[in-house]
Amino acid sequence: MKKRRLVYLLAFALLFTAEVLIALFVHDTFVRPFIGDVLVVVLIVLFIRIFVPDGVRLLPLYVFLFAAAVEFLQLADPVRLLGIEGCPFLRIAIGSTFDPLDLLAYALGALVCFLGEWLVRKRRK
Repeated sequence: MKKRRLVYLLAFALLFTAEVLIALFVHDTFVRPFIGDVLVVVLIVLFIRIFVPDGVRLLPLYVFLFAAAVEFLQLADPVRLLGIEGCPFLRIAIGSTFDPLDLLAYALGALVCFLGEWLVRKRRK
């Protein structure tokens, strides 16, 4: 189990680095807004798997539901309500605009996680 946690930690670190590089250097209309959202679901699942490597088979679904809830909360403009317009990091992390395509990206990220975990389980047998 310790080895699996280390694998999740390394995968998280690599993906986190990729997400930061995308955020800093990619300014397009597909990779940053869409692929970045796909990867953020994978990133959150990997982070949780560091601490809970087994036993939560529906974790990607739970992360998707969390991401979707945050997306729907954007309809209420939480950045303005919380008064954090001047903090770019929090503004980006929370988001300020509802976009249904983000829900698709989150779903694809969850699907990637489900497929990845299914392949790992299949390989272990």
